Amino acid sequence: MKKIGFLSFGHWTPSSQSQTRSAADTLLQSIELAVAAEQLGADGAYFRVHHFARQLASPFPLLAAVGARTSRIEIGTAVIDMRYENPLYMVEDAGSADLIAGGRLQLGISRGSPEQAIDGWRYFGYRPADGQSDADMGRRHAEVFLDLLRGEGFAEPNPQPMFPNPPGLLRIEPHAQGLRERIWWGAGSNATAVWAAKLGMNLQSSTLKNDETGEAFHVQQAAQIRAYRAAWKEAGHTREPRVSVSRSIFALMDDRDRAYFGRGGEGEDQIGFIDPQTRAIFGRSYAAEPDALIEQLRQDEAIAEADTLLLTIPNQLGVDYCAHAIEAILKHVAPALGWR
Repeated sequence: MKKIGFLSFGHWTPSSQSQTRSAADTLLQSIELAVAAEQLGADGAYFRVHHFARQLASPFPLLAAVGARTSRIEIGTAVIDMRYENPLYMVEDAGSADLIAGGRLQLGISRGSPEQAIDGWRYFGYRPADGQSDADMGRRHAEVFLDLLRGEGFAEPNPQPMFPNPPGLLRIEPHAQGLRERIWWGAGSNATAVWAAKLGMNLQSSTLKNDETGEAFHVQQAAQIRAYRAAWKEAGHTREPRVSVSRSIFALMDDRDRAYFGRGGEGEDQIGFIDPQTRAIFGRSYAAEPDALIEQLRQDEAIAEADTLLLTIPNQLGVDYCAHAIEAILKHVAPALGWR
């Protein structure tokens, strides 16, 4: 394990028990938590994207703001649902955010998961081509996005432009050099992990995947990562790929931790259906005193296979508590496991 960051779903709710009661609260606190995490020595600040929900949605204003307030930490998503995205406009947004951050953007994209609205991408103006599914559409948008990130010209220049053009066909501007190699695919199955490897994307594997063998979640996820690495090698890519896994991990350091997470009940994997056809397995949460937590995490095969760990944080508990939870892992758990 080389890098440890946090992952926020960016929830808000108008409840007296929540520290994030509005979208403004969530956005501003997300920036402050990224700043705090950088000061604590964490390596990444990542954000989930959901539409039609009281959660973080359009990521690029937030990523740009975090980039302007920090100097070292990686800034990313896990994940952007490509069914909702215009790949050309996304290249402009991503390029701008990456340049503001000085080349620290790490964009996780995916075909997406079930959303709050039925076929919500329809309202954004998108529909699958004849004979294709919404998942096919998401992957097609991703392929266009990846191709455009190469920075090659494709648009015919106006012979009488308002401003002088460079020679040749025009590309989308601004171009962020190297961003193409910092794109990750959030894979829910072994097959999509292999597909991502062939296209030269890094791999993000979350706390949910298709239940393909009936084995424990961490065992299936480790097998997914190994399949991805084998496909990467077979594709002949020259650089070393990166692989992240997400986990809910809480070290019980004080009475607050024990009150929030010390009651147990989430120490086992869960089985469910993300749609009528797809049986999924949800990975367990970890919450224990540091010594016990260390021993539990030693048994997690997928963490051992990955190079980046994203700690899911309870953002509605506020910046101070989330920073405390991150710091507890960095100081009291990670060193004993040889992470970083």
